Amino acid sequence: MESNTLIVGLGNPGPQYAGTRHNFGFMVVDALLALGEKRKSMRLETIDESGDYDLWKAQYGGGPRFFCKPMTYMNLSGKAVAKICGRRGIEPDNVVVLHDELDLPLGRIKLKKGGGNNGHNGLEDIQQRLGTPNFWRLRLGIGRPPADRPDVSGWVLAPFPDSDLADVAEVTKATVKGLDLLLRRGSGVAQQFLHPFRTTTESDQEAMDSA
Repeated sequence: MESNTLIVGLGNPGPQYAGTRHNFGFMVVDALLALGEKRKSMRLETIDESGDYDLWKAQYGGGPRFFCKPMTYMNLSGKAVAKICGRRGIEPDNVVVLHDELDLPLGRIKLKKGGGNNGHNGLEDIQQRLGTPNFWRLRLGIGRPPADRPDVSGWVLAPFPDSDLADVAEVTKATVKGLDLLLRRGSGVAQQFLHPFRTTTESDQEAMDSA
């Protein structure tokens, strides 16, 4: 992937949304920023410019990359993405969006380019403002709400329960590694790593089920 790459984590701004399922993308970007603070070789810097977003630049995945957290609410995420792409000359092919995915259980990660948005308002707005669906999506599973409590809005805006936090941490770590593989070695290698990934909890459960 070209060095002029934008990595976007989706979420909602404000402390009331911190740690919610809908902010999974923000959480991965926060992990990347923490890595940048730890690794001086990444040369992490904050880009101070006007716009409804927070923006950083770092050496990551074999080249200089931009990390973004839109500071609009989720359904206006494309405003920040389109503005940064226009200012930096970044093509949609070099945009990677990290987002929560209802149709994958917690612990699963999928990488794809283009395709449908599954009703995700952040993806819908990015597609509309870029004028194409052909950007990369790193889909972070959060699962669907239980059948007896089918309120999707309440589900995605609720914090991950404590019982899920170990899995969330494992997924975040794997996503950071998979993203590095995508940037350095391409989508095929990244998918080979990400798509079979299972958390310790899920692997243990599968072992019990097969015993």
